[in-house]
Amino acid sequence: MPSDTTSPDLSASPQQGGPPSTPPRADGLSLSHGLKQRHLSMIALGGVIGAGLFVGSGAGIAAAGPSIVVAYALSGALVMLVMRMLGEMSAAYPSSGSFSAHAERAFGPWAGFTAGWSFWVLLCTAVGLEGMGAAKIVTGWLPGTPEWVWVALFMVVFCGTNLAAVKNFGEFEFWFAALKVGAIALFLVLGVLAVAGVLPGTDSPGASNLTDFLPHGGHGLVIGLLASVFAYGGLETVTIAAAESENPVRGVASAVRTAMWRIALFYVGSMAVIVTLVPWDSEEVVGKGPYVAALDHLGIPGAGQLMNVVVLVALLSAMNANIYGSSRIAYSLVERGQGPKALAKVSGGVPRTAVLASSVFGFVCVLLSYWRPDDVFPWLLNMIGAVILVVWIFIAVSQLRLRRTLEQEAPEKLVVRMWAFPWLTWVALAGMAAVFVLMAAESGTRVQLYSTGAMTLFLAAAGYIRQRGRARS
Repeated sequence: MPSDTTSPDLSASPQQGGPPSTPPRADGLSLSHGLKQRHLSMIALGGVIGAGLFVGSGAGIAAAGPSIVVAYALSGALVMLVMRMLGEMSAAYPSSGSFSAHAERAFGPWAGFTAGWSFWVLLCTAVGLEGMGAAKIVTGWLPGTPEWVWVALFMVVFCGTNLAAVKNFGEFEFWFAALKVGAIALFLVLGVLAVAGVLPGTDSPGASNLTDFLPHGGHGLVIGLLASVFAYGGLETVTIAAAESENPVRGVASAVRTAMWRIALFYVGSMAVIVTLVPWDSEEVVGKGPYVAALDHLGIPGAGQLMNVVVLVALLSAMNANIYGSSRIAYSLVERGQGPKALAKVSGGVPRTAVLASSVFGFVCVLLSYWRPDDVFPWLLNMIGAVILVVWIFIAVSQLRLRRTLEQEAPEKLVVRMWAFPWLTWVALAGMAAVFVLMAAESGTRVQLYSTGAMTLFLAAAGYIRQRGRARS
Protein backbone atom coordinates (compact mmCIF):
# COMPACT_ATOMS: atom_id res chain seq x y z
CA MET A 1 0.00 0.00 0.00
CA PRO A 2 1.69 3.22 -1.11
CA SER A 3 2.26 6.10 1.23
CA ASP A 4 2.28 9.79 0.33
CA THR A 5 6.05 9.77 0.10
CA THR A 6 6.49 6.97 -2.41
CA SER A 7 5.78 6.92 -6.11
CA PRO A 8 2.72 4.95 -7.16
CA ASP A 9 3.34 1.40 -8.33
CA LEU A 10 1.54 1.07 -11.64
CA SER A 11 2.04 -2.66 -11.77
CA ALA A 12 0.67 -3.54 -8.34
CA SER A 13 -2.75 -4.94 -7.68
CA PRO A 14 -5.63 -2.86 -6.30
CA GLN A 15 -5.41 -4.62 -2.98
CA GLN A 16 -1.81 -3.48 -2.68
CA GLY A 17 -2.76 0.11 -3.34
CA GLY A 18 -1.73 0.08 -7.00
CA PRO A 19 -3.98 0.39 -10.03
CA PRO A 20 -7.56 0.68 -8.84
CA SER A 21 -9.07 -0.01 -12.24
CA THR A 22 -11.73 -2.69 -11.99
CA PRO A 23 -10.64 -5.94 -13.69
CA PRO A 24 -13.14 -8.19 -15.47
CA ARG A 25 -14.90 -10.37 -12.93
CA ALA A 26 -14.59 -14.10 -13.16
CA ASP A 27 -18.36 -14.56 -12.90
CA GLY A 28 -18.89 -12.37 -15.96
CA LEU A 29 -21.07 -10.02 -13.94
CA SER A 30 -19.13 -6.87 -14.72
CA LEU A 31 -20.25 -3.58 -16.21
CA SER A 32 -21.33 -3.74 -19.82
CA HIS A 33 -19.84 -1.73 -22.68
CA GLY A 34 -23.20 -0.70 -24.09
CA LEU A 35 -22.42 2.98 -24.75
CA LYS A 36 -21.67 3.64 -28.41
CA GLN A 37 -19.32 6.35 -29.63
CA ARG A 38 -22.28 8.50 -30.72
CA HIS A 39 -23.65 8.31 -27.16
CA LEU A 40 -20.34 9.35 -25.66
CA SER A 41 -19.79 12.14 -28.19
CA MET A 42 -23.21 13.66 -27.52
CA ILE A 43 -22.88 13.23 -23.75
CA ALA A 44 -19.60 15.14 -23.98
CA LEU A 45 -21.16 17.80 -26.17
CA GLY A 46 -24.39 18.23 -24.23
CA GLY A 47 -22.95 17.61 -20.79
CA VAL A 48 -21.40 21.06 -20.83
CA ILE A 49 -24.89 22.59 -21.20
CA GLY A 50 -26.46 22.30 -17.77
CA ALA A 51 -29.14 23.88 -15.66
CA GLY A 52 -26.49 26.05 -14.03
CA LEU A 53 -25.97 27.76 -17.38
CA PHE A 54 -29.65 28.24 -18.17
CA VAL A 55 -30.83 29.22 -14.69
CA GLY A 56 -27.93 30.05 -12.34
CA SER A 57 -26.26 32.49 -14.72
CA GLY A 58 -29.01 35.04 -14.08
CA ALA A 59 -27.77 35.81 -10.55
CA GLY A 60 -24.22 36.09 -11.89
CA ILE A 61 -25.27 38.64 -14.52
CA ALA A 62 -27.19 40.67 -11.92
CA ALA A 63 -24.08 40.84 -9.73
CA ALA A 64 -21.32 41.25 -12.31
CA GLY A 65 -23.12 42.99 -15.17
CA PRO A 66 -21.40 42.68 -18.57
CA SER A 67 -18.19 41.59 -16.80
CA ILE A 68 -19.87 38.18 -16.38
CA VAL A 69 -18.24 37.39 -19.73
CA VAL A 70 -14.82 37.80 -18.08
CA ALA A 71 -15.96 35.68 -15.10
CA TYR A 72 -17.07 32.82 -17.36
CA ALA A 73 -13.90 33.07 -19.43
CA LEU A 74 -11.68 32.83 -16.32
CA SER A 75 -13.58 29.94 -14.75
CA GLY A 76 -13.86 28.28 -18.16
CA ALA A 77 -10.07 28.39 -18.54
CA LEU A 78 -9.74 26.70 -15.13
CA VAL A 79 -12.23 24.00 -16.10
CA MET A 80 -10.43 23.35 -19.39
CA LEU A 81 -7.21 22.72 -17.46
CA VAL A 82 -9.01 20.37 -15.06
CA MET A 83 -10.61 18.44 -17.93
CA ARG A 84 -7.27 18.15 -19.71
CA MET A 85 -5.65 16.70 -16.58
CA LEU A 86 -8.55 14.31 -16.02
CA GLY A 87 -8.50 13.32 -19.67
CA GLU A 88 -4.80 12.49 -19.49
CA MET A 89 -5.33 10.10 -16.59
CA SER A 90 -8.62 8.64 -17.85
CA ALA A 91 -7.22 7.90 -21.31
CA ALA A 92 -4.27 6.14 -19.69
CA TYR A 93 -6.41 4.23 -17.18
CA PRO A 94 -10.15 4.14 -18.12
CA SER A 95 -12.22 3.37 -15.04
CA SER A 96 -15.79 3.90 -13.89
CA GLY A 97 -14.16 5.37 -10.77
CA SER A 98 -12.55 8.16 -12.85
CA PHE A 99 -10.76 10.70 -10.61
CA SER A 100 -11.44 8.62 -7.50
CA ALA A 101 -9.52 5.70 -9.00
CA HIS A 102 -6.73 8.06 -10.10
CA ALA A 103 -6.46 9.57 -6.60
CA GLU A 104 -6.20 6.08 -5.12
CA ARG A 105 -3.55 5.14 -7.63
CA ALA A 106 -1.55 8.26 -6.77
CA PHE A 107 -1.91 8.53 -2.99
CA GLY A 108 -3.52 5.39 -1.65
CA PRO A 109 -7.01 4.18 -0.69
CA TRP A 110 -7.76 7.09 1.67
CA ALA A 111 -7.57 9.57 -1.23
CA GLY A 112 -9.82 7.49 -3.49
CA PHE A 113 -12.26 7.04 -0.59
CA THR A 114 -12.41 10.79 0.11
CA ALA A 115 -12.71 11.95 -3.50
CA GLY A 116 -15.16 9.22 -4.48
CA TRP A 117 -17.62 9.45 -1.62
CA SER A 118 -17.50 13.28 -1.66
CA PHE A 119 -18.53 13.22 -5.30
CA TRP A 120 -21.17 10.58 -4.59
CA VAL A 121 -22.77 12.84 -1.97
CA LEU A 122 -22.61 15.75 -4.42
CA LEU A 123 -24.33 13.83 -7.22
CA CYS A 124 -26.98 12.26 -5.00
CA THR A 125 -27.88 15.66 -3.53
CA ALA A 126 -27.87 17.24 -6.99
CA VAL A 127 -30.41 14.66 -8.16
CA GLY A 128 -32.85 15.95 -5.56
CA LEU A 129 -32.10 19.60 -6.33
CA GLU A 130 -32.65 19.06 -10.05
CA GLY A 131 -35.87 17.16 -9.42
CA MET A 132 -37.25 20.04 -7.37
CA GLY A 133 -36.12 22.58 -9.97
CA ALA A 134 -37.85 20.61 -12.74
CA ALA A 135 -41.00 20.29 -10.63
CA LYS A 136 -41.17 24.09 -10.19
CA ILE A 137 -41.21 24.55 -13.97
CA VAL A 138 -44.00 22.00 -14.45
CA THR A 139 -46.13 23.46 -11.64
CA GLY A 140 -45.73 26.84 -13.33
CA TRP A 141 -47.46 25.34 -16.36
CA LEU A 142 -49.92 23.33 -14.28
CA PRO A 143 -50.70 25.47 -11.22
CA GLY A 144 -52.33 23.67 -8.36
CA THR A 145 -50.42 20.41 -8.84
CA PRO A 146 -48.13 19.61 -5.89
CA GLU A 147 -44.39 19.79 -6.52
CA TRP A 148 -43.64 16.61 -4.60
CA VAL A 149 -45.76 14.53 -7.02
CA TRP A 150 -43.63 15.69 -9.95
CA VAL A 151 -40.40 15.07 -8.06
CA ALA A 152 -41.62 11.53 -7.32
CA LEU A 153 -42.56 10.96 -10.96
CA PHE A 154 -39.18 12.13 -12.27
CA MET A 155 -37.35 9.98 -9.74
CA VAL A 156 -39.31 6.85 -10.71
CA VAL A 157 -38.70 7.43 -14.43
CA PHE A 158 -34.96 8.01 -14.21
CA CYS A 159 -34.28 5.46 -11.51
CA GLY A 160 -36.04 2.96 -13.79
CA THR A 161 -34.02 4.11 -16.80
CA ASN A 162 -30.76 3.55 -14.96
CA LEU A 163 -31.86 0.16 -13.64
CA ALA A 164 -32.22 -1.01 -17.23
CA ALA A 165 -29.35 -1.54 -19.67
CA VAL A 166 -26.74 1.21 -19.87
CA LYS A 167 -27.63 1.77 -23.53
CA ASN A 168 -31.00 3.13 -22.30
CA PHE A 169 -29.17 5.76 -20.27
CA GLY A 170 -27.09 6.50 -23.37
CA GLU A 171 -30.15 6.90 -25.59
CA PHE A 172 -31.88 9.24 -23.11
CA GLU A 173 -28.77 11.38 -22.82
CA PHE A 174 -28.20 11.34 -26.58
CA TRP A 175 -31.59 12.90 -27.31
CA PHE A 176 -31.54 15.19 -24.28
CA ALA A 177 -28.13 16.48 -25.34
CA ALA A 178 -29.20 16.83 -28.97
CA LEU A 179 -32.13 19.03 -27.92
CA LYS A 180 -29.95 21.18 -25.66
CA VAL A 181 -27.24 21.60 -28.28
CA GLY A 182 -29.78 22.44 -30.98
CA ALA A 183 -31.56 24.97 -28.76
CA ILE A 184 -28.46 26.83 -27.67
CA ALA A 185 -27.05 26.79 -31.21
CA LEU A 186 -30.28 28.37 -32.49
CA PHE A 187 -30.17 30.89 -29.63
CA LEU A 188 -26.62 31.88 -30.55
CA VAL A 189 -27.50 32.26 -34.25
CA LEU A 190 -30.54 34.45 -33.47
CA GLY A 191 -28.57 36.44 -30.92
CA VAL A 192 -25.64 37.14 -33.25
CA LEU A 193 -28.05 38.19 -36.03
CA ALA A 194 -29.83 40.53 -33.61
CA VAL A 195 -26.56 42.04 -32.37
CA ALA A 196 -25.49 42.57 -35.97
CA GLY A 197 -28.84 44.26 -36.73
CA VAL A 198 -29.84 41.85 -39.49
CA LEU A 199 -32.59 39.95 -37.66
CA PRO A 200 -35.95 41.08 -39.11
CA GLY A 201 -37.94 43.26 -36.73
CA THR A 202 -35.05 44.07 -34.39
CA ASP A 203 -32.56 46.91 -34.11
CA SER A 204 -28.96 46.33 -33.10
CA PRO A 205 -28.32 47.52 -29.52
CA GLY A 206 -24.69 48.20 -30.39
CA ALA A 207 -22.63 48.64 -27.23
CA SER A 208 -25.31 50.53 -25.31
CA ASN A 209 -25.77 47.71 -22.76
CA LEU A 210 -22.02 47.27 -22.24
CA THR A 211 -21.07 50.77 -21.09
CA ASP A 212 -21.40 50.00 -17.36
CA PHE A 213 -19.02 47.04 -17.57
CA LEU A 214 -18.37 46.66 -13.81
CA PRO A 215 -21.54 48.04 -12.21
CA HIS A 216 -20.72 46.68 -8.74
CA GLY A 217 -16.96 46.88 -9.02
CA GLY A 218 -14.63 44.03 -8.15
CA HIS A 219 -17.06 42.65 -5.57
CA GLY A 220 -19.70 42.02 -8.24
CA LEU A 221 -17.12 40.34 -10.47
CA VAL A 222 -16.15 38.01 -7.62
CA ILE A 223 -19.79 36.97 -7.09
CA GLY A 224 -20.15 36.38 -10.83
CA LEU A 225 -16.93 34.36 -10.86
CA LEU A 226 -18.12 32.11 -8.03
CA ALA A 227 -21.48 31.59 -9.77
CA SER A 228 -19.74 30.68 -13.02
CA VAL A 229 -17.35 28.18 -11.40
CA PHE A 230 -20.17 26.01 -10.09
CA ALA A 231 -22.11 26.22 -13.35
CA TYR A 232 -19.42 24.00 -14.91
CA GLY A 233 -19.90 21.13 -12.46
CA GLY A 234 -20.79 17.78 -14.03
CA LEU A 235 -18.35 17.72 -16.93
CA GLU A 236 -16.53 14.88 -15.17
CA THR A 237 -19.37 12.43 -15.97
CA VAL A 238 -18.07 11.84 -19.49
CA THR A 239 -14.89 10.21 -18.13
CA ILE A 240 -17.04 7.92 -15.96
CA ALA A 241 -19.25 6.98 -18.90
CA ALA A 242 -16.21 6.33 -21.12
CA ALA A 243 -15.39 3.19 -19.12
CA GLU A 244 -18.62 1.62 -20.45
CA SER A 245 -18.12 2.68 -24.06
CA GLU A 246 -16.92 0.61 -27.02
CA ASN A 247 -13.55 2.39 -27.10
CA PRO A 248 -12.85 4.11 -23.75
CA VAL A 249 -9.49 5.62 -24.70
CA ARG A 250 -10.73 7.13 -27.97
CA GLY A 251 -13.91 8.40 -26.30
CA VAL A 252 -12.08 10.22 -23.52
CA ALA A 253 -9.49 11.67 -25.87
CA SER A 254 -12.15 13.01 -28.24
CA ALA A 255 -14.26 14.51 -25.45
CA VAL A 256 -11.35 16.27 -23.79
CA ARG A 257 -9.89 17.64 -27.00
CA THR A 258 -13.16 19.32 -27.93
CA ALA A 259 -13.78 20.75 -24.45
CA MET A 260 -12.13 24.08 -25.26
CA TRP A 261 -14.37 25.14 -28.13
CA ARG A 262 -17.49 23.79 -26.39
CA ILE A 263 -16.85 25.90 -23.29
CA ALA A 264 -15.92 28.98 -25.32
CA LEU A 265 -18.96 28.70 -27.59
CA PHE A 266 -21.71 27.59 -25.25
CA TYR A 267 -20.80 29.45 -22.07
CA VAL A 268 -18.69 32.49 -22.89
CA GLY A 269 -20.37 33.04 -26.26
CA SER A 270 -23.90 32.92 -24.92
CA MET A 271 -23.06 35.21 -21.99
CA ALA A 272 -21.63 37.76 -24.47
CA VAL A 273 -24.82 37.61 -26.56
CA ILE A 274 -27.13 37.98 -23.54
CA VAL A 275 -25.44 41.00 -21.93
CA THR A 276 -25.22 42.70 -25.32
CA LEU A 277 -28.92 42.23 -26.07
CA VAL A 278 -30.49 42.74 -22.62
CA PRO A 279 -29.66 45.37 -19.97
CA TRP A 280 -27.85 43.58 -17.16
CA ASP A 281 -30.13 45.13 -14.51
CA SER A 282 -33.36 43.96 -16.15
CA GLU A 283 -35.57 42.21 -13.59
CA GLU A 284 -36.41 39.57 -16.18
CA VAL A 285 -32.80 38.33 -16.26
CA VAL A 286 -33.21 36.87 -12.77
CA GLY A 287 -37.00 36.43 -12.75
CA LYS A 288 -37.36 34.55 -16.04
CA GLY A 289 -33.77 33.46 -16.59
CA PRO A 290 -31.29 35.14 -18.95
CA TYR A 291 -32.07 33.04 -22.04
CA VAL A 292 -35.83 33.46 -21.75
CA ALA A 293 -35.33 37.20 -21.09
CA ALA A 294 -33.14 37.57 -24.20
CA LEU A 295 -35.63 35.76 -26.45
CA ASP A 296 -38.57 37.74 -25.06
CA HIS A 297 -36.55 40.90 -25.68
CA LEU A 298 -36.26 39.92 -29.34
CA GLY A 299 -40.05 39.57 -29.51
CA ILE A 300 -40.02 36.07 -31.00
CA PRO A 301 -43.49 34.60 -30.33
CA GLY A 302 -43.43 31.62 -27.99
CA ALA A 303 -39.63 31.56 -27.83
CA GLY A 304 -39.53 32.22 -24.09
CA GLN A 305 -41.80 29.27 -23.30
CA LEU A 306 -39.84 27.09 -25.69
CA MET A 307 -36.68 27.92 -23.76
CA ASN A 308 -38.46 26.91 -20.55
CA VAL A 309 -38.97 23.49 -22.16
CA VAL A 310 -35.23 23.36 -22.88
CA VAL A 311 -34.44 24.30 -19.26
CA LEU A 312 -36.74 21.48 -18.10
CA VAL A 313 -34.91 19.05 -20.41
CA ALA A 314 -31.56 20.27 -19.02
CA LEU A 315 -32.72 19.56 -15.48
CA LEU A 316 -34.08 16.11 -16.36
CA SER A 317 -30.89 15.32 -18.28
CA ALA A 318 -28.83 16.27 -15.24
CA MET A 319 -30.98 14.02 -13.03
CA ASN A 320 -30.46 11.10 -15.40
CA ALA A 321 -26.70 11.69 -15.69
CA ASN A 322 -26.20 12.17 -11.95
CA ILE A 323 -28.02 8.95 -11.01
CA TYR A 324 -25.80 7.19 -13.54
CA GLY A 325 -22.58 8.87 -12.37
CA SER A 326 -23.24 8.35 -8.66
CA SER A 327 -24.06 4.66 -9.14
CA ARG A 328 -20.85 4.06 -11.11
CA ILE A 329 -18.70 5.93 -8.61
CA ALA A 330 -20.26 3.85 -5.79
CA TYR A 331 -19.75 0.63 -7.77
CA SER A 332 -16.11 1.44 -8.45
CA LEU A 333 -15.45 2.32 -4.80
CA VAL A 334 -16.96 -0.94 -3.56
CA GLU A 335 -15.07 -2.99 -6.16
CA ARG A 336 -11.89 -1.46 -4.73
CA GLY A 337 -12.90 -2.38 -1.17
CA GLN A 338 -14.05 1.12 -0.23
CA GLY A 339 -17.68 0.49 0.73
CA PRO A 340 -20.41 -2.08 1.46
CA LYS A 341 -20.08 -5.12 -0.82
CA ALA A 342 -23.81 -5.22 -1.55
CA LEU A 343 -23.42 -2.18 -3.83
CA ALA A 344 -21.14 -4.15 -6.18
CA LYS A 345 -23.88 -6.58 -7.24
CA VAL A 346 -24.26 -6.45 -11.04
CA SER A 347 -27.21 -7.74 -13.04
CA GLY A 348 -27.48 -7.40 -16.80
CA GLY A 349 -24.31 -5.33 -16.88
CA VAL A 350 -25.82 -2.74 -14.50
CA PRO A 351 -24.94 -2.21 -10.79
CA ARG A 352 -28.60 -2.12 -9.84
CA THR A 353 -28.11 -2.05 -6.07
CA ALA A 354 -25.80 0.94 -6.48
CA VAL A 355 -28.41 2.65 -8.69
CA LEU A 356 -31.07 2.16 -6.01
CA ALA A 357 -28.77 3.36 -3.23
CA SER A 358 -27.80 6.43 -5.28
CA SER A 359 -31.47 7.23 -5.88
CA VAL A 360 -32.48 7.06 -2.22
CA PHE A 361 -31.70 10.70 -1.48
CA GLY A 362 -33.69 11.80 -4.52
CA PHE A 363 -36.70 9.99 -3.10
CA VAL A 364 -36.02 11.59 0.30
CA CYS A 365 -36.27 14.93 -1.50
CA VAL A 366 -39.83 13.97 -2.43
CA LEU A 367 -40.63 14.09 1.28
CA LEU A 368 -38.55 17.21 1.86
CA SER A 369 -40.34 19.03 -0.96
CA TYR A 370 -43.62 18.07 0.72
CA TRP A 371 -42.62 19.04 4.26
CA ARG A 372 -40.35 22.06 3.63
CA PRO A 373 -40.95 23.31 0.05
CA ASP A 374 -39.74 26.87 0.78
CA ASP A 375 -36.32 26.40 2.40
CA VAL A 376 -35.05 22.93 1.51
CA PHE A 377 -33.47 24.05 -1.80
CA PRO A 378 -30.94 26.55 -0.32
CA TRP A 379 -30.20 24.18 2.56
CA LEU A 380 -29.23 21.40 0.17
CA LEU A 381 -27.21 23.82 -1.96
CA ASN A 382 -25.20 24.95 1.05
CA MET A 383 -24.44 21.34 1.96
CA ILE A 384 -22.64 20.55 -1.31
CA GLY A 385 -21.55 24.01 -2.48
CA ALA A 386 -17.77 23.51 -2.68
CA VAL A 387 -17.47 19.74 -3.23
CA ILE A 388 -16.62 20.17 -6.90
CA LEU A 389 -13.55 22.22 -5.94
CA VAL A 390 -12.38 19.40 -3.66
CA VAL A 391 -12.72 16.98 -6.58
CA TRP A 392 -10.78 19.31 -8.88
CA ILE A 393 -7.93 19.56 -6.35
CA PHE A 394 -7.72 15.75 -6.17
CA ILE A 395 -7.59 15.66 -9.97
CA ALA A 396 -4.74 18.19 -10.12
CA VAL A 397 -2.54 16.69 -7.41
CA SER A 398 -3.11 13.17 -8.76
CA GLN A 399 -2.09 14.26 -12.25
CA LEU A 400 1.06 15.89 -10.90
CA ARG A 401 2.11 12.59 -9.40
CA LEU A 402 0.91 10.12 -12.00
CA ARG A 403 2.31 11.99 -15.00
CA ARG A 404 5.91 11.52 -13.80
CA THR A 405 5.33 7.80 -13.28
CA LEU A 406 3.63 7.39 -16.64
CA GLU A 407 6.53 9.08 -18.42
CA GLN A 408 8.96 6.67 -16.79
CA GLU A 409 7.00 3.40 -16.90
CA ALA A 410 4.29 3.60 -19.60
CA PRO A 411 4.79 6.60 -21.92
CA GLU A 412 2.72 4.91 -24.64
CA LYS A 413 -0.38 5.44 -22.47
CA LEU A 414 -0.06 9.23 -22.67
CA VAL A 415 -2.60 9.54 -25.47
CA VAL A 416 -3.78 12.86 -24.03
CA ARG A 417 -1.15 15.16 -22.52
CA MET A 418 -1.61 18.08 -20.16
CA TRP A 419 -0.40 21.31 -21.73
CA ALA A 420 2.86 22.86 -20.44
CA PHE A 421 3.23 20.27 -17.66
CA PRO A 422 3.77 20.88 -14.77
CA TRP A 423 3.39 24.67 -14.92
CA LEU A 424 -0.27 24.83 -15.97
CA THR A 425 -1.18 22.20 -13.38
CA TRP A 426 0.27 24.48 -10.71
CA VAL A 427 -1.56 27.45 -12.24
CA ALA A 428 -4.81 25.50 -11.98
CA LEU A 429 -4.13 24.64 -8.32
CA ALA A 430 -3.43 28.32 -7.61
CA GLY A 431 -6.73 29.20 -9.27
CA MET A 432 -8.61 26.70 -7.09
CA ALA A 433 -6.95 28.09 -3.98
CA ALA A 434 -8.01 31.59 -5.05
CA VAL A 435 -11.63 30.45 -5.41
CA PHE A 436 -11.52 29.01 -1.87
CA VAL A 437 -10.22 32.35 -0.55
CA LEU A 438 -12.98 34.23 -2.39
CA MET A 439 -15.61 31.87 -0.96
CA ALA A 440 -14.30 32.44 2.56
CA ALA A 441 -14.46 36.21 2.02
CA GLU A 442 -18.11 36.17 0.85
CA SER A 443 -20.82 35.74 3.48
CA GLY A 444 -23.13 34.09 0.95
CA THR A 445 -20.68 31.27 0.18
CA ARG A 446 -18.85 30.92 3.50
CA VAL A 447 -21.38 28.39 4.84
CA GLN A 448 -20.92 26.24 1.73
CA LEU A 449 -17.14 26.30 2.18
CA TYR A 450 -17.27 25.33 5.85
CA SER A 451 -19.85 22.54 5.42
CA THR A 452 -17.89 21.06 2.52
CA GLY A 453 -14.65 21.34 4.49
CA ALA A 454 -16.15 19.51 7.46
CA MET A 455 -17.48 16.70 5.25
CA THR A 456 -14.15 16.35 3.42
CA LEU A 457 -12.16 16.17 6.66
CA PHE A 458 -14.55 13.57 8.05
CA LEU A 459 -14.26 11.40 4.93
CA ALA A 460 -10.47 11.78 4.80
CA ALA A 461 -10.18 10.72 8.45
CA ALA A 462 -12.53 7.77 7.90
CA GLY A 463 -10.62 6.73 4.78
CA TYR A 464 -7.25 6.97 6.52
CA ILE A 465 -8.45 4.97 9.55
CA ARG A 466 -9.89 2.36 7.19
CA GLN A 467 -6.62 2.20 5.25
CA ARG A 468 -4.54 1.75 8.41
CA GLY A 469 -6.92 -0.93 9.69
CA ARG A 470 -6.69 -2.93 6.46
CA ALA A 471 -2.87 -2.59 6.46
CA ARG A 472 -2.70 -4.15 9.95
CA SER A 473 -5.09 -6.99 9.12
